[in-house]
Amino acid sequence: MSLLDPLFGWDVVDRIFSDSVHLQRMLDFEAALARAEAQLNVIPAGAATPIATQCRAEHLDMPSLARAAADAGNLAIPLVKQLTRRVEQVDSDAARYVHWGATSQDVIDTALILQLREAFDAIEADLHRLCQTLALLASDHRATPMPARTWLQHAVPTVFGLKVAGWLDALNRHSTRLRQARERVLVLQFGGAAGTLASMGQDGLKVAKVLAKELQLGLPDLPWHSHRDRIAEVGTTLALLTCTLGKIARDISLEMQTEVAEVFEPAAEGRGGSSTMPHKRNPVICTAILAAASQVPALACTLLTGMPLEHERGLGGWHAEWESLPALVRQSAGALHHMVQLAEGLEVDTARMRENLQATQGLIFAEAVTMALGKQIGKPAAHKLIEQASREAIAKKKHLRDVLCANPEFSAHMNAAELESLFQPLNYIGVAGEFIDRAITTSKTETREPR
Repeated sequence: MSLLDPLFGWDVVDRIFSDSVHLQRMLDFEAALARAEAQLNVIPAGAATPIATQCRAEHLDMPSLARAAADAGNLAIPLVKQLTRRVEQVDSDAARYVHWGATSQDVIDTALILQLREAFDAIEADLHRLCQTLALLASDHRATPMPARTWLQHAVPTVFGLKVAGWLDALNRHSTRLRQARERVLVLQFGGAAGTLASMGQDGLKVAKVLAKELQLGLPDLPWHSHRDRIAEVGTTLALLTCTLGKIARDISLEMQTEVAEVFEPAAEGRGGSSTMPHKRNPVICTAILAAASQVPALACTLLTGMPLEHERGLGGWHAEWESLPALVRQSAGALHHMVQLAEGLEVDTARMRENLQATQGLIFAEAVTMALGKQIGKPAAHKLIEQASREAIAKKKHLRDVLCANPEFSAHMNAAELESLFQPLNYIGVAGEFIDRAITTSKTETREPR
């Protein structure tokens, strides 16, 4: 089903994991293998070109390949057969050296790694773009007061810039994780039947080195057929990123509620409407991101569950990656791309944020008053006095400031001017500005420039 791809995916990454591209990356491995082996005289020098020229996905009969894969257990076996037949038509001698010394998993895993490299490039570029946008947003709103909320209730004043900086701070860590993961993950898989490359005698490692260079991949210390931590790391790293995007989407969707109305997704013709209610402006981008955040962890769990493979080559666990990992990457990349669009067009109602600070008639400043009074009479006594005043303000539907002004016990320690200063939001945001600066500074070093 592809009808929902624009809602949940991103066409750039969807193409990377299309059937044709996957098969082409398998063929890229076969062509590079032939070139490497010819260079080292493992196969005749003249065999490489006839093999490489036939390594084009458009030459394959995909329906036949799919049917044969059901019986063979993987795509590599029928792919090699089709490739060999095509090479035979142009050079029967060269056809003898197709797939020389490799095993099916070498082809399939390395093709996946080549796809992941392309996906990483796209994802890191989008993540860099998102971090740049959030850094500007945090800086622009470093003095935009709003209610902080704990347990969905008003807590104390904060600034919108700090909320955004919190998002940015988490994404900075994901940038680091992605950069470190790609160094471990983007490596060749080449081990032959059981990871010894015995079919090549003493030339196996030489071929592996040249093959890795041909494909511009790292060379691991040894083949990793039944050690799937690299693949699981991709899944868990992207799952962490996607769930952070879900947290951001949750924040934004809550702030879009009619009763809150502090920020809004970018408006566009046909976006966020209802089939029956003309006034609706639904958080549709947040919805898509939250849907991904609900699905991706389970896909990552599939990769983790498949890690305990049997001996040198596993069955079942490895195969479970074939659909789970592409789906996970596509969902994660889609969520990220949607978040970039959301952040770049985010509408912020600063006036509404200030209005909401007054929704509890001063109760949001109760801690500020308690801390100031506590310096004179001690924290326990101050907490008790302000708690009683808060209850009175709620019961009588009065502003907390007015209740305190009328309280002789309080007035004995603080005059009206001092009290008034405690009800100014920007007087009680602590070191929010410094925290914002720290997140922005880190972002400049941790987020990778687009490749």
